[in-house]
Amino acid sequence: MAETKKISEMTPDEIKGEVKKAYAQVAQPTQSSCSGSAESSCCGPSESSRVALLEKLGYDGKVVVQLPESVTESYAGCGNPVALASLQEGEVVLDLGSGAGLDMFVASEKVGQSGRVIGVDMTPEMVEKARENAAKLGRTNVEIRLGDIEDMPVDDESVDVIISNCVINLAPNKAKVFTESFRVLRPGGRMMISDLMLEEPLPEDLQNEIAAYTGCIAGAVPIDEYERLMREAGFTSIEVVEKVITPYRSVVSVNIAAFKPSK
Repeated sequence: MAETKKISEMTPDEIKGEVKKAYAQVAQPTQSSCSGSAESSCCGPSESSRVALLEKLGYDGKVVVQLPESVTESYAGCGNPVALASLQEGEVVLDLGSGAGLDMFVASEKVGQSGRVIGVDMTPEMVEKARENAAKLGRTNVEIRLGDIEDMPVDDESVDVIISNCVINLAPNKAKVFTESFRVLRPGGRMMISDLMLEEPLPEDLQNEIAAYTGCIAGAVPIDEYERLMREAGFTSIEVVEKVITPYRSVVSVNIAAFKPSK
């Protein structure tokens, strides 16, 4: 058996390849090899616990139970960015790493038919599943695009709000994610993120485990570095709205808000 490479020995494309493989499995939960606490990693919860977990994260249980199981079974987040975003009818929302579509479909209800929700995900299996879910729900105001959040298939200044749920920690080049986010947001637009971040460095062995990376742990960066990258991209009024301790060493689940200045 070939020895698994350390993260420090991998190229960004190799890391992304491993992430795609892991989330292709998450798209098919019965085959998922993801491990860890659903409350603090990108691994999806079991069927018996998913509604309770989502309610704990602030989702409306009455809304969640009305969604097809194919929407909730592959949930892989760590927060509730839709609630943080305070979406308004008619807004255009972009979901980075949209997965099977839970946040997109919740957002699509809030923006209504006069609004629109765009999802971007780099895992073909997740994109296919999300498109099937959108068809099941009849959500004509939702569009799912296959693409990399470091190079978004989205026009300049075309969205009002960006949301993302435990995904940016998986990007090898987080600075590009934020510069791309700034590019596609309209002036005065906002970015509302739930993600895992660090309060202190991880042990070196954990930093180099690809399983820890695809589980959203090894790719996490310190909160102050996350904020710095957002500032350097041009964002202002950056605020940590909430911070929740997780069972993992040094890792916290963070809700963070930022804005693109108005012209």
